[in-house]
Amino acid sequence: MKLPPYASRLERIWHYTYLTICGLIFLFLISPILIVMPLSFNAEPYFTFTKEMLSFDPEGYSLRWYDRILTFGMSNPEAARDASWWSDAWNNAQWLHAAKNSIIIGVASTLLATVLGTVAALGLSRPEMPFRRSIMALLISPMIVPLIITATGLFFFYSATGLAHTYVGIIMAHATLGIPFVIITVTATLVGFDHSLTRAASNLGADPVTVFRRIILPLILPGVISGALFAFVTSFDEVVVVLFVAAFDQQTIPRQMWNGIREQISPTILAVATILVLFSIVLLATVELLRRRSERLRGLSPG
Repeated sequence: MKLPPYASRLERIWHYTYLTICGLIFLFLISPILIVMPLSFNAEPYFTFTKEMLSFDPEGYSLRWYDRILTFGMSNPEAARDASWWSDAWNNAQWLHAAKNSIIIGVASTLLATVLGTVAALGLSRPEMPFRRSIMALLISPMIVPLIITATGLFFFYSATGLAHTYVGIIMAHATLGIPFVIITVTATLVGFDHSLTRAASNLGADPVTVFRRIILPLILPGVISGALFAFVTSFDEVVVVLFVAAFDQQTIPRQMWNGIREQISPTILAVATILVLFSIVLLATVELLRRRSERLRGLSPG
């Protein structure tokens, strides 16, 4: 944001001081990422910058740890990279197995959280809904309660109901953690929603399903998608609940990273972390584009 030409000297000093403080905070927040990403290209199995890396010698950089993501756990990683090699990697590589589990659990829990969270937000947006504040506080409580408490409660509940060590149990647990994000984003989209549109459609003969599909859903869709993305990221990044309720062979990427740190420290973790950072940047950019689209649809910003 530019300063107006009539800004005083004091206002200019504060403006540039404010920008400097924001820049320092931003640098402080991303400094761990700035260290991890170059180290993932280290040619040596160290977590430090080698002499070759500091002198920008190409010999000091390598993609070996990214290749390790594909080969770790394979029965014959040194074989020729033909169809049988890729089949071996797909079936036996531990990181790929963890990635498949994370994607399946993340997609399923996101769908469940999106449907339930959207329905809850629509109900809570109705002015005649009793105890709205209390119900809202209860539904978003998984964001407030410490995760270790939630995981412990889920473990005892799942042990009694037979859901422990099952994919269904993990999906339900991650959906529980993702629902608050969907409720908050959809509720924010519904602020200022003109309910006269739905009343007009009903007066013209449209049934409730048609009103929702043709009027409500297009207007709240950016909020629904944003909430779904947050729910997916929450599931994709979650490890505490998985440690409590998942079986040993139900590895996800965060759990695989946790095991890698405990059992064998390898720069492969840095390569995986770099991929996850890039994935998160893409998702955040998508959320920002959806937020701007939502503001344009609601007339809060110029088109």
